[in-house]
Amino acid sequence: MSDKSFQPKILAFLCKWCSYAAADLAGVNRLSYPPNITAIKIPCTGKMNPEYIIQAFRQGADGVWISGCHPGTCHYTSGNLIARRRFAVFKNLLEYIGIEPQRVRLSWVGSSEAHRFQEIAQDIVDSITEIGPARKMVKNIIPQSYQGVRKI
Repeated sequence: MSDKSFQPKILAFLCKWCSYAAADLAGVNRLSYPPNITAIKIPCTGKMNPEYIIQAFRQGADGVWISGCHPGTCHYTSGNLIARRRFAVFKNLLEYIGIEPQRVRLSWVGSSEAHRFQEIAQDIVDSITEIGPARKMVKNIIPQSYQGVRKI
């Protein structure tokens, strides 16, 4: 289903202590990653409000990437553990409202892992390109067996 001319727009919410630092290190080391990714620095993934993800899709993003410190190394002690729990529940909501859960990714990237940041960034762009552009945010709740039945 991928269109070769499709270039996905991906919004990345990156923890300023680890993942944003890894993105900065990738730049310093001249490691290239796809320009489709727009990075937004957040204080901690634990402060990541799921509403930001919904707003990103409303504004035309094709994918969202949330990345923070590895579990156990959070600057705020347990912010990334909170984010992990919140994200697990939020994936069910995404499917309910009609957004493919594969469009949102959560990862852990340490501040010295520039190569890992580059690899995950490329992987996200490749997987969103394969899925294609984001569609409506409304899920089709009519079962396939009823698609051709006329309403009375």
